Amino acid sequence: MKTARTPILRWYGNAREERKLAQTLFAETACRARAPVFFTELCVADTMDGRFDLLTLHVWLVMERLVSHSHSLSQAFIDEIFLGFEEALRELGTGDVGMTRRLKMIGNAFYGRLAAYRGAKDVSDLTDAVARNVYRSNDAQGSEARALATYASSARSHLAKAKIGHGELDFRPFPCAG
Repeated sequence: MKTARTPILRWYGNAREERKLAQTLFAETACRARAPVFFTELCVADTMDGRFDLLTLHVWLVMERLVSHSHSLSQAFIDEIFLGFEEALRELGTGDVGMTRRLKMIGNAFYGRLAAYRGAKDVSDLTDAVARNVYRSNDAQGSEARALATYASSARSHLAKAKIGHGELDFRPFPCAG
């Protein structure tokens, strides 16, 4: 015999499913951002800063898609990201005393980069934002910044059409410095 779920239990079940989906989306986003091609072909620094910047760029791509999907899923996704930041800081030895201050610094950098990418009107603007944030305006990486921005623009267009419900993200082919 099937029992009816009360509204609060239905909400809890939906929230739990969204959290699971957000965890899956975060894991796939982080995996893509850690792909060796970004470090080997596009010369992104394989440092904490370089990894943070690639993760933030990929989070922006997913967030652009989630905006039209669900506000609560977007929030669950952001929550997972900041849990990941906290875990990384703890692995580096940050204790409870310094955690709030460091997470605030990370949050400011994270949201600043999201705003820069959101403000890009075309690939040229996105190239400038990528050069500033990922490559720290290093002119030597101009072609790599353009390749990464072109990849991001293509991935954004592709993700806009993708289904999110199962947590499978397809960012399209990897970029190359070409």
